[in-house]
Amino acid sequence: MKKILIIAFVLMLSMTIAKCSKRDGERILASCNPSGFLNGNSHKCNQEHDSDCCRSGVRYPQYKCSPRVKEKTPATLTLNGFDRNEDGGGAAACDGKFHKDSDLVVALSTGWYAGGSRCNSFIKIGNPHNGRTVRAMVVDECDSFSGCDNDHEHQPPCKNNIVDASLGVWKALGVHGKDAGLMSITWSDA
Repeated sequence: MKKILIIAFVLMLSMTIAKCSKRDGERILASCNPSGFLNGNSHKCNQEHDSDCCRSGVRYPQYKCSPRVKEKTPATLTLNGFDRNEDGGGAAACDGKFHKDSDLVVALSTGWYAGGSRCNSFIKIGNPHNGRTVRAMVVDECDSFSGCDNDHEHQPPCKNNIVDASLGVWKALGVHGKDAGLMSITWSDA
């Protein structure tokens, strides 16, 4: 009798774990934990598009991963300048060029950038607030691991869920002027 109760308990526990795994599996797969922390230091940085500047004494999370890409991947859209002397820093990593504000270009967080495997390919970005979509070319990485130095314009590492977009992308999504800067969006490979 004791043996039957133990077997029944193990079966019920297994079914409960399977049910929880099925329900929470998407969340577990979509998570990405920090791989370390970067100590910030204050320095003058270009805040042209309301960019964050590193601050002394602040520890910034570093990520080598990003959430799993699916048909409509939730992300945060940020505003970036890809032209010479703008807050994006140097030339784009994918093509070594600068891009105008009107170009439909983006930089992806390190995990989504995937070592450049998405370079010069297009992604589809959706604005859930008005239903508008745009296709934009991946030209750069929004570095989620390094920052707070000259190469990164003294800005902290990007979060692991960032699509850093030109002003042209924001306008195509129906967001103009001071409303551009930070917005929840979805994206997928186009």
